[in-house]
Amino acid sequence: MNYQYFFTRANEPTNRIQFATTPPHLAGAGDFRHITQALRSAGWKNHSAPDYPHVILASPDYASSLVLEPGARSDALAWRLRGHTDGRSWHAAFDGNLPVEILAGFTDALIRPAPSEPPETWALLTQAGWSYERDDHGSEQSVHPDGTARVLRYADTDHRPWQAEASNPHGLGGRHIWRAYIDQATPPHLTAGFLTALATDRPLQRGMGDVPHTHLVTQERTGPQAEQLAAAHRQRLADARTAARRIRRATTPETQLHTASAPPRSAARCATPGTHPTRKI
Repeated sequence: MNYQYFFTRANEPTNRIQFATTPPHLAGAGDFRHITQALRSAGWKNHSAPDYPHVILASPDYASSLVLEPGARSDALAWRLRGHTDGRSWHAAFDGNLPVEILAGFTDALIRPAPSEPPETWALLTQAGWSYERDDHGSEQSVHPDGTARVLRYADTDHRPWQAEASNPHGLGGRHIWRAYIDQATPPHLTAGFLTALATDRPLQRGMGDVPHTHLVTQERTGPQAEQLAAAHRQRLADARTAARRIRRATTPETQLHTASAPPRSAARCATPGTHPTRKI
């Protein structure tokens, strides 16, 4: 559908000037299609109710699902993901103010082959300059250099032991900007994907006014604009389709692949134009 005659954010980002925004974890939500269209390109199906303001997507095998839905409160968890891996159910939830490029670290890992060995979790943050500490009970915490974001893992619970949050500095009220929760059963490479994206310091492109806490960020009129951003998004969707094909090939038994590639016997006999198979009477 062409949205040019409607005042809607579906027209963005190609119709607005974009600014390189840092730090990235405070850049605001961004375009939700960065997540939803990538999953759709990987074969996830849309199960949304057409007259309700939400998005429900499910993987081709229904082993994983995503719900994007507004909550009763402005700080309600907008993104909810569930899955079933190796006989265990898992879930994760993220606030709507979390930049989609950071959430994509988690969702992109869902549509790509899992590594044989996921990276060491805390090193992903400490190598980016985050602090690290572990208390006497075994709980761990890592804090961003400017103090506006932190990641915690509680040792005494299996219910959402992984938590991440961004907030105002304490002198400015210390109010949360976004939160994220990941449970213990979540595959490690999904958590690692999220933390890898969170640790990056690469600026994110945002329009002026798209950032909920402008006093905490720096915006410069640099970086890709309009068609460059659209081209990068198209490439992202193409990459998602390629990754999905790799997973299908890796999980499809070889016998099925040979069966699918060989033409049916009856079709082979009729392959030459003008000929017909001999019938037995």
